[in-house]
This record gives sequence, C-alpha cells and structure tokens, in this order.
Amino acid sequence: MLLELRGYKSTISSLLLITPFFLWGTAMVAMKGVIPHTTPLFMAGVRLIPAGVLILIVAAFMGKPQPQSWLGWLWIIIFALVDGTLFQGFLAEGLVRTNAGLGSVMIDSQPLAVALLSLWLFQEHIGLWGWLGLGLGITGISLIGLPQEWIFHVFEAGITISIDNWRELFDSGELLMLLAALSMAVGTVMIRFVCRYADPVTATGWHMIIGGLPLWGISAVLESQQWENLVLSDWLALSYATVFGSAIAYGLFFYFASSGNLTSLSSLTFLTPVFALIFGYIFLNEVLTTIQWFGVFLTLISIYLINQRENIGGNQKPTITEVRSQESGVKS
Repeated sequence: MLLELRGYKSTISSLLLITPFFLWGTAMVAMKGVIPHTTPLFMAGVRLIPAGVLILIVAAFMGKPQPQSWLGWLWIIIFALVDGTLFQGFLAEGLVRTNAGLGSVMIDSQPLAVALLSLWLFQEHIGLWGWLGLGLGITGISLIGLPQEWIFHVFEAGITISIDNWRELFDSGELLMLLAALSMAVGTVMIRFVCRYADPVTATGWHMIIGGLPLWGISAVLESQQWENLVLSDWLALSYATVFGSAIAYGLFFYFASSGNLTSLSSLTFLTPVFALIFGYIFLNEVLTTIQWFGVFLTLISIYLINQRENIGGNQKPTITEVRSQESGVKS
C-alpha cells in the first residue's frame, strides 16, 4: 500500500513538473489571435501584473512570508528587471517582428544557456548524455518551428552567412528573441539567489508586478490603442494567458527551480512548442508535417536523455522527479 501511495505521489509530482510547459504552450495558442489587436508592451504587462497580484493573494492564503530584508528586495528587483521587464519586453517585441515558428525555436533554446550557467555557478553535472539530449532538443524544436524550405536548404547547400544575413537578423527581430531567451535563462538561475532571502512563491509574485510596471509605463508613452480593438474573445484569451499561462505556470516553475536540478527542469521547456503544435492542430486546424512529427519525437527523446543522464551514464544520482517523490514520501 505504501509503494502504491508513493507511486501515486510520484505521478502527481511528474504531472506538476510538466504543467508550466503545458500552460505556456496552450497560452501561445490562445494569444495568436490577440496579437494583431493590441500592442506588444501592453500585452506583456497584462501577462505579468495581474498574474503577480494573483500569486501574492494565493501566497497570503498559504501563509508565505513577505520579504523582510533589503537584500531580499534588492534581489527581487533585479530578478524582476531581468526575468520580467527584459524577458517579456524582448519577447513581445520579437514576436511582432519575427516568424512565430522561428521565434518559438529561439525562445525555447534557453535550456542550453541554463545548462551552461548551472554548470558554471552550481557545478551541475551534465555529462555526455546530457549534452546529447540538449543537442537533440535544439534539433527537435528547430524541425518543429523552422520553415521546411530552410531545413532543406541547409541540407542541400549548407549554411552560409553573409553581412546582409547578419543585418537582416538584427532588423527582423531574431536578435530580440535571442535576448529574451538569455534573459529567461538568467532569471531561471537567479531564482536560487533570490530564495536565499525570500520565499520563492512570494518573490515570483512581486517580480511579476515590479517587472510589469515599466512595460506599462513604456507602453503608455510609445504605444496607442492598446485595448480599443480587443473583443470579448481577446479578453478571454488574455485572461487564460494571465491566470494559467503566467500566474500558475510561473508560480510552479520558479517553485521547482528554487531547489531542483535546473538543467533537468529547464530541459522540459522543449515541451512548450510541442504542446503549442499539438493544440494548434486540435483547435486551429494547423497541419503537422512529417518533419514536425519527427521533431516532436526528437524533442521527447532529448528530454528523456537529459532527465535520465545520470542513470544512463551509470552514476545513480536522483533526478528532479525522484527528489520530489522522495521528499513527498518523507513528509508523509
């Protein structure tokens, strides 16, 4: 009976781990029709500030403490500027200027940056199988998001990058998406330092509010007609993206990031375009090509390799899922 209970808790723990990425993927589908009717910085603020308020309300009901020291608030403010203002700002502006598939690939490449930062700062073991998994993950999301003609061109002619290509890169928004990915990676690593001085749930709520305010401030100065063209379905989509795609997703993600293995957790980001692709197919009748299905397959293989890299390599260290399961068993 005890083994059955632990197995049940392990299943629940695994489902909670993938929940943020499921919510981010479905929120991307919900936001597709909203982007043409609003402005990017206003939309980014909507995804942050109301979600932050919701998280703080839940934290209060849970009895989570507020930050007490000036160091706690300082780390939260830095965290807010990096993971809130910079990440959401670069993301919103980049989505307007770049192809949605290419933008998704660039954003979801951030596990590679997280792995490098975690190796440098926390000496997290990656190993051969971990690097192989990261490589397969980047390949998989590239097959999912990049146009087929690009992929075939690479195989046929190789990659040649001229000065004009670089100029096009800077002008078309891809650089903004890369900066967004880097900001998210730094924010993911930074939560470890924030949680030395503040509760992770409370810190997540405050960082979303503080990070969203500059976005609304800049939007008020530089943008116009932020909400005049929004219809009821747009507001419903914004509500879903705010409550589920931001409040719940970020709350869970940074809670796990505060103590789990960052490389393993961040690798699950590869699931975001998979969920977006599948639900785009279900609700928006978007057709999945054979290459995209192969990309999904490679992505799932990459996540398995990264999360099981210690077991495959013969070093029996517990994965993040196993650690959560063990913690639940001890508490029970």
